[in-house]
Amino acid sequence: MAQDRTGSDAASLFASPARLLGGTLIFVGIVFVAAVSAYVAAGWPVADAAYMVTLTIFSVGYGEVRPIATPYLRVVTIATMVLGCTGMIVLTGALVQMFAAIQLRRLLGLDRMQTLIERLSGHVVICGFGRIGVQLAKELHAAGTPFVILERDGGKIAEAQALGYLCHRGEATEESALRIVRIDRAKILATVLPDDAANVFITLSARNINPGMEIIARGEAPTTESKLLHAGADKVVLPTHIGAERIAEMILYPSTAGFVADSAAMGQMKRGLHEFGLELEMVVVPDKGAMTGVTVGEAERRGRGAFFVVQIDHANGKSIQHPGEEVRLEAQDQVLLVVRGSRVSAGAIFTAPAQRQRTGRTFFG
Repeated sequence: MAQDRTGSDAASLFASPARLLGGTLIFVGIVFVAAVSAYVAAGWPVADAAYMVTLTIFSVGYGEVRPIATPYLRVVTIATMVLGCTGMIVLTGALVQMFAAIQLRRLLGLDRMQTLIERLSGHVVICGFGRIGVQLAKELHAAGTPFVILERDGGKIAEAQALGYLCHRGEATEESALRIVRIDRAKILATVLPDDAANVFITLSARNINPGMEIIARGEAPTTESKLLHAGADKVVLPTHIGAERIAEMILYPSTAGFVADSAAMGQMKRGLHEFGLELEMVVVPDKGAMTGVTVGEAERRGRGAFFVVQIDHANGKSIQHPGEEVRLEAQDQVLLVVRGSRVSAGAIFTAPAQRQRTGRTFFG
């Protein structure tokens, strides 16, 4: 691991033209001062020593200022040539690299993107551009909500740029990267990395920088939910739990998708109700279910406020909107419900089998 870290640091150093240029300047400066000091120690004036070192490291070769008559002076001169000329070659390369990097940034529009990020306020920060991050960015873009993506993978950053999204390549667990995407002015942070430990760390750092921001965090393991909430997350999303719940809803409400798809108005109504914590669902009354043959009023009482019936479509084609409490639910009726709370438990009430009723020693049903 230490070797990998060393390699990563080295790659980071050489990948940064500014760091390479700065390091080379320091190296050349040290060589210059050391060589001048060595000549002065041999009895040369400072001006002559500085002039001699300058001619040597720049490979000008106008001639020796003073005779190099002793072994000491020869060693100093050779060392100055080797180290000084090498330093100047590297310095020239670093300057070329830096100028090329500046032109490349301008060509790719990276400076413009950073300028746009700096102007953001009240935006959403998305940490991670994986499956969830991609879908989240797509929805926010469609809604016209300003957002910026923070991702460390270069390939994913290129994908986000191709889609026209504001993004920054950096490690979301580092406060410096969070500050670059203006986490201090953000309204919401969505950390959706597939790494629970990273999400906890990001939540802690972000909460420290912006105490008033809403934080929505992703958790893989159910045990992580409490840790994320303790770290400062306002809401925790468990994709596996949501996936299982969605499958259960598809089993319990098989008619909902087709019903909503057939009517744009119903789809819009469903989205509107969702904003108030309500859901529009369609359930089919089974032949021998717990709700088959009961009245609407009785069905709603058994649901204990989990739903209320807004429409009944009978198998014979007759439709009743806003049915009264005395209307009975018949087998194969399609019942439109407005559900609040757990949609799974509401649907389970209809799909449950009829309970056998006992009168004395006799069972009915």
